[in-house]
Amino acid sequence: MLNIFILGSKGIPANYGGFETFVEHLTASKINQGIKYHVSCLGENNKEFEHNGARCFNVNVPNIGSARAVLYDLLSLRESINYIKRHKLSNVIIYILACRIGPFISFYKKKLENMGVKILVNPDGHEWKRSKWNQAIRQYWKLSESLMVKHSDLLVCDSKGIESYIHSEYNHYSPKTTFIAYGADVKLSNLSNDDEQLTEWTRKNNLILNEYYLIVGRFVPENNYELMVREFMKTETKKDLVVVSNVEENKFYQELLTKTNFNKDPRIKFVGTVYNQELLKKIRENAFAYLHGHEVGGTNPSLLEALASTKLNLLLDVVFNKEVAEEGAVYFNKSQGSLSQLIKEVEQYSSNDIDNFEKRAKLRIINNYSWNNIVESYERLFLSI
Repeated sequence: MLNIFILGSKGIPANYGGFETFVEHLTASKINQGIKYHVSCLGENNKEFEHNGARCFNVNVPNIGSARAVLYDLLSLRESINYIKRHKLSNVIIYILACRIGPFISFYKKKLENMGVKILVNPDGHEWKRSKWNQAIRQYWKLSESLMVKHSDLLVCDSKGIESYIHSEYNHYSPKTTFIAYGADVKLSNLSNDDEQLTEWTRKNNLILNEYYLIVGRFVPENNYELMVREFMKTETKKDLVVVSNVEENKFYQELLTKTNFNKDPRIKFVGTVYNQELLKKIRENAFAYLHGHEVGGTNPSLLEALASTKLNLLLDVVFNKEVAEEGAVYFNKSQGSLSQLIKEVEQYSSNDIDNFEKRAKLRIINNYSWNNIVESYERLFLSI
């Protein structure tokens, strides 16, 4: 039996989040019965349970602010080592999602090497670039990333752009890498257009199907909300701009409001979060177009889901977005007037033009990002190690 310990996600069953959704699919779609998954879960106790045939173990971590994620990964790793020893497991791989525990990993690497355990790491995106962190925390993330790269046996990158960055930035470590994408599925929502959940959502937010642009994502500056809001406000479009994001008690929301006065534009609607995934998929399907301003590293799950569901996608022209969508989207840059002009242009597209973009986007997902292919690639990788 090959034992795979997956650390760093908040756990399964997945409610929200990229890593959690990945682990959900990886375990639910397991092909090879010779693989046993052990998944750490952020919990309020230290109980074990089974989900999708995986052994899930809760790790109770005190709420100590931004360092909580670091402590969670360390406690998950320590518990995994203890479990491996207690049960005398052989054939073990530990797969760590994200680079949070770099300063501590050399200590554990020696132990794991002596136990015959391999360490795989998913470097995620450029956490050290995120504006929510102060300078000291950014320096920690950058150091942590470099040490995780140095001490891992293999880095599994879900973006070719990230893989290229790892080799150029950390060439002195001669890192071993492989590329396996994140996934999505081209499958229509099981809700109809007259489903009560959708009609209630549109009624509450005063929206008409196919008459809104959509943004879904974390409400942080590096996702370029200010750029997209400013550019949208310049346009004469009669359509709405719908932002699905958690903005409660968010300082950035108040800053954006002060800078742009978007509340004076009735077309701009912040509608909060939508945790019902089928409803969110239906909202994507009924958008006129999706706007994506993410620029901080990696393959972004919300972009894949948009390409799988939304007819037309307008993306910020950065390497990570272009790598994913290729000819299945149209692109804007950060220069003044770029997005507002693009919005004007796409509203002149014929239905045939939009259909062609939708087909190309869905083919990108089917051919390169389907969950079945991703799970198969991971199992091949694990078994080869």
